[in-house]
Amino acid sequence: MPATKKKMSAKKKVIRAVKTPKLKQPNMKARPAPPKAPIQRKKGYTKSELDYFKTIIIEKRKEILEELESLKSSMMDVTTGEYVTENSTYSLHMEQGTDAMEREKTFLFASREGKFLNYLDDALKRIEKGDYGFCQDCGKLIEKERLEAVPHAQLCVQCKLKRGK
Repeated sequence: MPATKKKMSAKKKVIRAVKTPKLKQPNMKARPAPPKAPIQRKKGYTKSELDYFKTIIIEKRKEILEELESLKSSMMDVTTGEYVTENSTYSLHMEQGTDAMEREKTFLFASREGKFLNYLDDALKRIEKGDYGFCQDCGKLIEKERLEAVPHAQLCVQCKLKRGK
């Protein structure tokens, strides 16, 4: 029995030697992020310029709605109001695949046009709120040429290039 006590005390010594002493952690407090500098906006576009942009947006919106209506009419059966399916008995498998692919492409076009319509609606809301024409990142006035080309633009060219989208 005395031999087992020696083994036990040797194990205890090993265990004690393995324990690491507790280190005091330095008192680290997280610093709050510095507040962003308020975006200083220069004078925006005049009422007549905003009306000009609003006219451009409304015209593009009308075009999009017409395109969506034509896409819808090509996808829907006029008499029943249901989606057109090309399941005729003489149709071959390849023709059915082509038809399905055309329907999918039409749905993608309609989805894209719907997304663009939402961007235009948002631009109209920004005109009403008085935020239209200002870059959402830097707050600078977006160039008139850019807004004529992309009337729903929310970023100036420099900020758009920084984002890389």
